[in-house]
Amino acid sequence: MREVLTELMEWYDAGKTVGVGTVVATFRSAPRPPGASMLVGPGGEAVGSVSGGCVEGAVYELAGEVVESGTPVLQRYGVSDDDAFAVGLTCGGILDVYVEKIDKTTFPELAAVAHDIEHERPVAVATVVDHPDKSWIGRRMVLRPGQDPVGDIGSDRANSAVSDDGMGLLASGRSATLTYGPDGQRLEDGMRVFVSSYAPPPRMLVFGAIDFAAAVAKVGSFLGYRVTVCDARPVFATKTRFPAADEVIVDWPHRYLSGELEAGRIDGRTVIAVLTHDHKFDVPLLEVALRAPEVAYIGAMGSRRTHEDRIARLREIGVAEDNLAKLHSPLGLDLGARTPEETAISIAAEIIARQWGGSGGRLGEREGRIHA
Repeated sequence: MREVLTELMEWYDAGKTVGVGTVVATFRSAPRPPGASMLVGPGGEAVGSVSGGCVEGAVYELAGEVVESGTPVLQRYGVSDDDAFAVGLTCGGILDVYVEKIDKTTFPELAAVAHDIEHERPVAVATVVDHPDKSWIGRRMVLRPGQDPVGDIGSDRANSAVSDDGMGLLASGRSATLTYGPDGQRLEDGMRVFVSSYAPPPRMLVFGAIDFAAAVAKVGSFLGYRVTVCDARPVFATKTRFPAADEVIVDWPHRYLSGELEAGRIDGRTVIAVLTHDHKFDVPLLEVALRAPEVAYIGAMGSRRTHEDRIARLREIGVAEDNLAKLHSPLGLDLGARTPEETAISIAAEIIARQWGGSGGRLGEREGRIHA
């Protein structure tokens, strides 16, 4: 919805009613991702796209019907059998499109959500798009980090499940349809909830162009991070060596991090992995990182001797003890890892545990709820 938000809010603020079709799930080679939206304005205007032109006409007609009836509809477009297409998706893809009526009555929280999006504050909207009890369809919950959810899915159990999973999607900047039992039961079917996340992916900064960095970049990308690998040595810091990274930067690590902080591109979701274990690189870098006001995780690789030498050097240059306490070193959980790939899993496990308050212990030895 982000790409059509300006037009939507102009009509919304004017008290108008808008038909909105949103892609909530895709299969095969569908042309648009989940979250892509199309508007049908109060004067019949069409804005946006759900399929790049394949099914817009059908969605346009359906949106008009939904505005008239006030009843939302989840419609599948694509292959109807082995030989034919239901509606023009010649790419062979399948789209699930949720069509709803939006105005100040049906979505009173939209103005606040739009304000968050405009100011780049993470926010997600969870909407029931399918349910055996039709009265549940269209119910919403707005999710923001560190705040209680706004809205109601339909029951305490459903609210809890959707809130937990929706916050996970928001943390990784992903939109997706979640499936539950009718009352929010996990591993069951009946209720489908689309979570539309409005947040840039969190950043993972990997310093040190070594073989371990390639594995960490790959795992970080898999977890939904926008991964940057940085090293001062151009012969090692190349896109060819780090294909999973979104960007590879040749610069002195401490200088690059200082610039990103000054530009406001580091926030409370950013994780930093320092893999150089060379004091001429990592001490100046960690001095900058540990003094940063908002960083989710700072970890540094190295032996215990390297760690002790690093801490001593950081103390010598005046890094305070409360800042030193932010450092995870040697980084990672004790998994017995040996290879770069295993070590990357160990590092990722510690980052996840830090993010969600996990102990890092075995779930089989834990009592009570698995999801805290």
